[in-house]
Amino acid sequence: METDTIAAIATAMAASGIGIIRISGEDAVEIADRVFYAKNGIALKDSLSHTIHYGYIKDENEIIDEVIVLLMKAPNSYTREDTVEIDCHGGVLVMQKILEVVVRHGARPAEPGEFTKRAFLNGRIDLTQAESVIDIINSKNEFALKSSVQQLRGAVRDQIQILRDQIIHETAFIESAIDDPEHYSLDDYADHLLQIISEVRKKIQYLVDTSDQGRVLKEGINTVIVGKPNVGKSSLLNVLAGSERAIVTEVAGTTRDVLEEQINLNGILLNMIDTAGIRKTDDIVEKIGVDKAKEYLNLADLVLYVIDSSKALGPEDYEIAQMIRGKNVIVLMNKSDLEPNITAEDLSEIAERIILISAKEGDGIEALTQMIQTMFLHGKISLNDEVIITNIRHKNALLKALESLNLVDVSIQNQMPEDFYSIDLMNAYQALGEIIGESVEDDLADEIFSKFCMGK
Repeated sequence: METDTIAAIATAMAASGIGIIRISGEDAVEIADRVFYAKNGIALKDSLSHTIHYGYIKDENEIIDEVIVLLMKAPNSYTREDTVEIDCHGGVLVMQKILEVVVRHGARPAEPGEFTKRAFLNGRIDLTQAESVIDIINSKNEFALKSSVQQLRGAVRDQIQILRDQIIHETAFIESAIDDPEHYSLDDYADHLLQIISEVRKKIQYLVDTSDQGRVLKEGINTVIVGKPNVGKSSLLNVLAGSERAIVTEVAGTTRDVLEEQINLNGILLNMIDTAGIRKTDDIVEKIGVDKAKEYLNLADLVLYVIDSSKALGPEDYEIAQMIRGKNVIVLMNKSDLEPNITAEDLSEIAERIILISAKEGDGIEALTQMIQTMFLHGKISLNDEVIITNIRHKNALLKALESLNLVDVSIQNQMPEDFYSIDLMNAYQALGEIIGESVEDDLADEIFSKFCMGK
């Protein structure tokens, strides 16, 4: 299957100005010549690479569409195979008909991500670059996009390759010294290796430490809004979303189910969840909503605890305070436009971070944004060229490498024979190789590329 010529619609299956059908493989040009009739009469096989051709796609004698064809011959293409892209009108029916004709003349329908998979298998990109392609497509904020573009340019690969080179150099020296002790001496080598391992571990630990910030900026902060009924939780969601996302009334218990919304707050993605007001109730539907609110609290990266500052604290407030103990909490003293009945000092035992807001007037939102940035991003979003790990698979492989290098350290401290060093060094080398695809199993590669959209 990896040598078949494949074809797919590379644009969205919806009416648009332009549609693209992509063909890649050994027979791509020949298949395209069977269905494409150039206005100048010159066949694609007789044309230069990276040229554009105008003509028609025909099914026997029937013209299906007027098109432009892009010709890219191997190895200078996305897949490093002969590639032809047919730019047609963007109707769903016409795109499907052209794809059917191409398949009927020798191509096979591509699987999701198969074009990018071939680029990886043919050595044009490594696995981190392949994964960055889908990350670019799914980017929801400026940081996620820039980070993905950096990975596509090889930023992660370059860092990992430097670490692997250091490890394999020391491994090769140990093996050479064991095999040829007359020419390579291991005297005082343990101290040298300790220094090298210490430097490599620091670099790996730094990359691991960036992963939490990377995950937050890429996937968003799971944020749960909690509080008693009618304190302004839904109003807060609406002001953050910039639209009437939730129903707001004076009736307590209006929100009975969970409302979810993704909000871009000055470059930070919040996976916002507005929950039912937490209180004791005999209403079956509302009780289910309250139970759901308690469940979502367990999964939250951030809890926004909304309190009506115009009313005194009640039993439900202290119950909620117990539920959120130990979590990342910001207490929002809402309705600051009204006469206050409680102060920040009254809430000091519940949380350290307290902000006065008015969801009705939009006051305090800037202070909330700054506090979230301080909590999760040390006060600012980093958009410089430093490498940040955003992929959990990469993080796990880095942790495996770190564990192996720690074992090298233990072996040195215990004065174990040098061949023990090389075993753990190679394990670290292979763990780092999993990140860039140097030592990755087929089923993992299949899983990664199955997440891609069709035609990419």
